[in-house]
Amino acid sequence: MIDIKLIRENPMAVRESLKKRFMDEKKVDSLLQLDKAWRELKKDVDELRAKRNELSQLINSAKKRGADIKEFLKDAKDIPVKISEKEAKLKTLDERRLEIWKNIPNMIDKSVPLGDATKNKVLKKYGKPRSKIKEGHAEIMETMDLIDTKKAAEVAGSRFYYLRNDLVKLNYAIINFALDFLSKKGFQLIQPPYMLKKTALEGAITLDVFEDAIYKIEGEDLYLIGTAEHAINAFKSNEEIKGKELPLRFAGISACFRKEAGAHGKDTKGIFRVHQFEKIEQFVFCRPENSWREFEIILENAIELYKKLGISFRSVVLASGDTGTVSTKTIDLEGWFPSQGKYRELGSCSNCLDYQARRSNIRYQDGAETRFVHTINNTAIATERMMTCIVENNLQKDGSIKIPAALQKYMGGKKKIRLEKLKKSKK
Repeated sequence: MIDIKLIRENPMAVRESLKKRFMDEKKVDSLLQLDKAWRELKKDVDELRAKRNELSQLINSAKKRGADIKEFLKDAKDIPVKISEKEAKLKTLDERRLEIWKNIPNMIDKSVPLGDATKNKVLKKYGKPRSKIKEGHAEIMETMDLIDTKKAAEVAGSRFYYLRNDLVKLNYAIINFALDFLSKKGFQLIQPPYMLKKTALEGAITLDVFEDAIYKIEGEDLYLIGTAEHAINAFKSNEEIKGKELPLRFAGISACFRKEAGAHGKDTKGIFRVHQFEKIEQFVFCRPENSWREFEIILENAIELYKKLGISFRSVVLASGDTGTVSTKTIDLEGWFPSQGKYRELGSCSNCLDYQARRSNIRYQDGAETRFVHTINNTAIATERMMTCIVENNLQKDGSIKIPAALQKYMGGKKKIRLEKLKKSKK
């Protein structure tokens, strides 16, 4: 959530931010009306509580003096009833107020381009794009017996897959390479739960917006995670971190689960857009004044990882209308896909300021003051997508796939993936 003081004191700035996102500005007015009514009623309740305490002291004092307390008893009986009635109204008002407040997105950073996705701005290109190839990753992988999506669709449904043979090894090679890389950078390795309770999830996201993208466990207060980001954020929920411990930098590894709702007809082949994938996530808790420095650190880490894998890619800052509700600014890294002759998203880097920390109540001690931390996240590598990019860019004339040098030691020294001829066992 954004600071309620900002909404009260500078509602025009919040309205302007919503306008940049092409969202309804009336949310601000609705919230302010409820907030005003809530504050007025809270003042009444606080005054009644103070009067009750004062009355209690007067009764005790009168008893000690042996004075008549009849004049106080009626008020002593009526005040708790009034408090109870007003507290019930206060709770209802607060719930309505909180519902709107939680659904107001983060403020858009001033450096973000204005407009929809067509206004996304390319920042920099890395590497030389390979010339167009005839077949895409799906055909290459199927031909080389590296995936089986047909059987997966039969037993699990569309957008699922079996990884096979050396592609299994390549997947874990990428995971281990990225974890080693980030560990050397001083990041703490963490593997989170693959399910979260609703309250934990809502600490990281606006559930109303994200709910169509994630899986709910029927009959339980649990959701499958769509990214390790949400679970790592929850790792420090309702905690006060020691100021000297900041920044806390984590490298998370997890399976991720997405419904991919609204993606019908898009990327139906292969393993680019699937319901289940692995991802290495960078996540940072830091002081507000170091927020943008940490953003640059994890973005540069991701860029360095991609460079070491030898793929062609570019960085793109998302326009205001294409930026997620939790982020103030997002930069995507897009890999080159020679079969399509275009760049496609491989991961993103987002600064959420104190938006998630407020929702999750994650604070730190700054002298005598307690403040909310800032959170920054980045998809270091989503392995299934990265494998599709590696396969297309590293396809050789003889039909083999060149393994990036950085991954070869994790593949037992193997330099190429070839179609395996499985030997029949002798009876």
